[in-house]
Amino acid sequence: MLHLEHSCLFFRSCLALTVGVLLGLKPSACGSLSGARPNILLLMADDLGIGDVGCYGNSTIRTPNIDGLAAAGVTLTQHLAAASVCTPSRAAFLTGRYPLRSGKWHLGLNCESSDDYCHHPLSHGFDHFYGMPFSMMGDCEPWEMSEKRAGLEHKLNVCSHVMALAAFTLTVGKLTRLAAGSWTPVICSTIVALLFFTTSRFMGALIVHADCFLMRNHSITEQPMCLQRTTALMLKEVSSFVKRNKQGPFLLFVSFLHVHTPLITTENFRGRSPHGLYGDNTEEMDWMVGQILGTLDTEGLTNSTLIYFTSDHGGSVEARFGNNQYGGWNGIYKGGKGMGGWEGGIRVPGILRWPGVLPAGRLIHEPTSLMDVFPTVVQLGGGQVPHDRVIDGRDLLPLLLGTAQHSDHEFLMHYCESFLHAARWHQRGRGAVWKVHFVTPIFHPEGASACYGRGVCPCFGDRVAHHDPPLLFDLSRDPSEAHALTPDTEPSFHQVIESVTKAVADHRRTLSPVPLQLDLPDNIWKPWLQPCCGRFPLCWCDREADP
Repeated sequence: MLHLEHSCLFFRSCLALTVGVLLGLKPSACGSLSGARPNILLLMADDLGIGDVGCYGNSTIRTPNIDGLAAAGVTLTQHLAAASVCTPSRAAFLTGRYPLRSGKWHLGLNCESSDDYCHHPLSHGFDHFYGMPFSMMGDCEPWEMSEKRAGLEHKLNVCSHVMALAAFTLTVGKLTRLAAGSWTPVICSTIVALLFFTTSRFMGALIVHADCFLMRNHSITEQPMCLQRTTALMLKEVSSFVKRNKQGPFLLFVSFLHVHTPLITTENFRGRSPHGLYGDNTEEMDWMVGQILGTLDTEGLTNSTLIYFTSDHGGSVEARFGNNQYGGWNGIYKGGKGMGGWEGGIRVPGILRWPGVLPAGRLIHEPTSLMDVFPTVVQLGGGQVPHDRVIDGRDLLPLLLGTAQHSDHEFLMHYCESFLHAARWHQRGRGAVWKVHFVTPIFHPEGASACYGRGVCPCFGDRVAHHDPPLLFDLSRDPSEAHALTPDTEPSFHQVIESVTKAVADHRRTLSPVPLQLDLPDNIWKPWLQPCCGRFPLCWCDREADP
């Protein structure tokens, strides 16, 4: 239960694991950054496909508020997540570092007891927290798709059948006098079979109580969550935070539960989109963005606030049941969530608005990363980027303001868990962006464009392909990664492969061994770590309804 995805964080004055952001100077809305200390609002969608947003080419899902941010600000067209799944991607966002460097992937809750809060956001630089400390997942509401309930139920049912068969066999043996001894093994195996069977019947409710709850700071406010009112509660918390801190400057990070399954959508938005429940959920998230922008406007903070909107990675292509698609669309890009280095899983929206400072309607076609947000925020807050560790992100301000023509990223690495799957090289002299794939997942079934039936694609083992020579694409000419180049079709093939391989070797020399915490022992359920607002196992409360 550790290190799972937190879905709504609110904080000010410092970023997790790193350096404090200095507050107290009144921000200005001038074209110069001299003395400017803006409010900073970071908005992150969950599993949103880049092709689901109007300003990135979608014409059928309505996202007027996000599109409005782009029209009034700067749009990054080559904005990249550091990983194609939530946990490592968010680690990179919070720290400005490749997630492999941290070991601690991102925030969760406890280490040794149910109230030590060693991984809680408040233990890592956040001043205030409200939301889900664990992951929003399909099992938070009974519906078609399941992330772990169905698998656990199947295993428990198998175990119950095995124990029931054992009890039956022992009973027959006793009754026919083929087996000697007491009836104790029969009774014990029967009891165990009944326990397995009963647990499987209540597995859905147990998961909801264990994983799907709301916290304010260290206090559980709702267990389990009443999902139909969560959207209203989140917006209320944002509004309250802004009003409390409007004298600012403040730093607020809103991590939406949208558009992760189970696609919790209020009645006002159900059935509005031609793209089913996913489209409805996307349009509701856009409405939430509009409500937050309205709060800033009401409080007179629009011109003094830098807003950033993104997604943690690409849409989930495998989020599909029958004829219903519950995951996002990644536009022209190949692959999606959990697919290693393919562009569809790592190419994300990147929109920044700061009226009077950033130029309106500008497009930037340079490679940028979620990791860049950390050093950018530190710079805007008047802090110093740490010098005691490698920071992989780069300050975006010169690029955003137009004082720099090129991104500081020449090479970017694309990991799948701890395995390097791909790397890109921005060869500025030629204006080319080369992408080299060393490893790619094997799609299933054969001929498919995803790993259907497997949740997400694997990162290693016999279900990935190792390429020698590596696959090479020129994203400036082939952003869909449809046509792998060869020495026959690309004269500089060997030179590009050699340059990228050397960059990978140089990068690996900067890595230091750290324990991997995104592993089975650290993520299985441990009763002694279970957060509970009552006496365990009676974990139930609704403090949101209190006056």
